[in-house]
Amino acid sequence: KNVKPKRTQPPKSLTSIMEIQSDSERISSESKLIIELHKDQREIWPKAGRHILAHYDDESVVVYQAFTPAIAEYAVEHQKFGGEQYNTTRMTWTKTNFLWMMYRCGWATKHNQSRVLAIWLKRKSFERILSLAAGSQARGLFLTDDTLSQTWSHDKNRGEQVRLQWDPDHYPNGDCHLRRKAVQLGLKKISTFTNGDDILRIEDITDFVTEQRKILQKNPEELWMPRERIFEVPSQLHPYLEMDQKG
Repeated sequence: KNVKPKRTQPPKSLTSIMEIQSDSERISSESKLIIELHKDQREIWPKAGRHILAHYDDESVVVYQAFTPAIAEYAVEHQKFGGEQYNTTRMTWTKTNFLWMMYRCGWATKHNQSRVLAIWLKRKSFERILSLAAGSQARGLFLTDDTLSQTWSHDKNRGEQVRLQWDPDHYPNGDCHLRRKAVQLGLKKISTFTNGDDILRIEDITDFVTEQRKILQKNPEELWMPRERIFEVPSQLHPYLEMDQKG
């Protein structure tokens, strides 16, 4: 006798605004955050190397940050960063990788990281930020390739405002991925990020994070997370972003 497989239910916090795309994919019509089962995504992600995994489309790239309630509430209300607790002069670190963010904030349980924000950056703004980035060994190098589009910056001060760091990717339970690295970008005094010019939308996704943490504790195979694919950058930038290095 054939038994139909049980369809995994989408998280309750998003159920009321879900439009079914497939058995393993959902989209929030309110936030446009597409989520997929982690077990399906891990099968198509690269097993090793340095890759920018991100939730993106033709217009935007999502990055994640975790803050205190006061900073998060200001950001969501004003759709930019500010308020008494936010320091505009210090470097602020963003992550394109959802599971890296979950490891860093302990699934929204760590002190001063109890509210998780999803930040939709304009794709051109993200590409500009990425083109200003440099790893520790590539800072100060000047990009001379004229074949790149104008979106990608040719800045001799590469790495001054945007620091790039590769860290071990992480499994949902917090264990390190031994062969694949995830990227984080440190932004310093980039006014267009702080004042919202680079931003399309800021959303507090803490409820979703909290619910997925509970699911992870009960049945990791039913874990949902934002859909992530490899974000391709021009090969000419790989040396500056240290993407060709092993380990």
